[in-house]
Amino acid sequence: MIIIKIIMNAIPGKQLEMTQTLLSLIKPTEREAGCISCGVFCNTKDKNRFCLLEEWKTREALNQHIASHQFSILFGTKALLCEPLDIQIFTVSRSEGMDAVHSIRDQKSNKSFPEGHRSLIK
Repeated sequence: MIIIKIIMNAIPGKQLEMTQTLLSLIKPTEREAGCISCGVFCNTKDKNRFCLLEEWKTREALNQHIASHQFSILFGTKALLCEPLDIQIFTVSRSEGMDAVHSIRDQKSNKSFPEGHRSLIK
């Protein structure tokens, strides 16, 4: 899996335009071959900061997306930004889910209580 994270810092007063542009990209991006997910997030402490987070099945699928018109729209937002896009691409070779979380929490809980009281925490 490949993850691309794009941080954008909008010019104050341009948040609405930035939000509308980013939201317009979600559905078309999700329809592209190889897209697992696409989401837009706004920083709760700074309403001018946005994050576009996309997950892709393969690097080839992401490369096609980066070369697409859809991705070009992001570069068109530069007039709305105080600084250049901050783009990071991560290659994920393994992922874990809630089973890993439960396992870690169970290990910690078992160490925190005396032997006779461990059954109380489950």
